[in-house]
Amino acid sequence: MSDDIYQRRQRYIERQREMRPDTVNVPFADSAPEGSGPPNRHGMPAVPVGQHLVKNWPVLDLGEQPDIPLDKWKLEVAGLVDNPFTVNWQQFLELPQAEDVSDFHCVTTWSRLDNHWKGVRFRTIAELAVPKDDARHILCTGYDFLPGSFVPYTVNLPLARAIDEDVLLVHTWEGRPLPREHGGPVRMITPKLYAWKGAKWIRKVEFLAEDQKGFWEVRGYSNTAEPWFNDRFSY
Repeated sequence: MSDDIYQRRQRYIERQREMRPDTVNVPFADSAPEGSGPPNRHGMPAVPVGQHLVKNWPVLDLGEQPDIPLDKWKLEVAGLVDNPFTVNWQQFLELPQAEDVSDFHCVTTWSRLDNHWKGVRFRTIAELAVPKDDARHILCTGYDFLPGSFVPYTVNLPLARAIDEDVLLVHTWEGRPLPREHGGPVRMITPKLYAWKGAKWIRKVEFLAEDQKGFWEVRGYSNTAEPWFNDRFSY
């Protein structure tokens, strides 16, 4: 990596520290988070309002489960970055790996607690890409399409939420390869937001200046997706 790219990466990291991601995307400043159970890892009630716990992991998708051989899988990182890149499966595994335990909250009212994950933190991807000064949002695209169409699954996030410590691109769940039906070989997880904000079968990340709503967001789901405020739909 050139010295110039290195310096830009350092400036990007400093910008993110200054942006205070804890205040991003939360239009409920005068409301208290709702839920039940003891405080979780980030101080919220363990079970968000309107959720019930499950032990299994229900499967939800657009109607197809793409089968991506490992030797065909790639992740493209593009948009407003100084260092766009594409990695294959082996290169992805050579990136710094992280293990984490976090909860999974589906907008369809179920939650699964204490999932064990392994993968690459999104902030690692961002630091490698070196987002430009005006990059404030990301758009993720999956390998899956709405059946009978060329409409891919996409989902949007503010960059400051995507670089939370527990947002990962995971390839392992409970010590085993991430199952195909749950987005394997690689999916994104967003433990502090409803789970649709983490793209299954992820293949592309774009850094953007302006927010671009994703597949479910343009179909009436909330753009903010805050579980502890019952933030399921746009109004």
